[in-house]
Amino acid sequence: MEHLEIERKFLVKSDGYKQKATSKIRIVQGFLNTDPDRTVRVRIKGDQGFLTVKGASNESGTTRFEWETEISSSEATNLIDLCEAGILEKMRFEVPFGNHLFEVDEFLGENKGLVLAEVELKHEEERFEKPEWLGEEVTGQVQYYNSQLSLKPFNKW
Repeated sequence: MEHLEIERKFLVKSDGYKQKATSKIRIVQGFLNTDPDRTVRVRIKGDQGFLTVKGASNESGTTRFEWETEISSSEATNLIDLCEAGILEKMRFEVPFGNHLFEVDEFLGENKGLVLAEVELKHEEERFEKPEWLGEEVTGQVQYYNSQLSLKPFNKW
């Protein structure tokens, strides 16, 4: 099936990723729909806008349908105004390690203090090198999904 996203998610235990990062960008995102079977996300990443639809995760939490299209930042800004409560803000660092690219998100606002890393894979059993700053794996733990962090922020756990 096309449009499958296969990724694993981890807590981050130190800031060792920062000096290895090749980019850092601010992201603002909201959800038009947070139903776990079909989330609809609006994202402003730098000066670009995106509309993303994600399906339900498989049993392990590593694979799900994802469709995304770029929209103008003004369209994204207008759609953010229609989103459910709980707009997320974060700084994203892209960190190459081994043969993979890790995306490390430092959350701001009500999720401040939470730092998560994701790595996209070609298939669920793909092996990858783990950097020393990578902590506990939280793949499939629903409370760490961005859609759920918008509903129940980290600082309210």
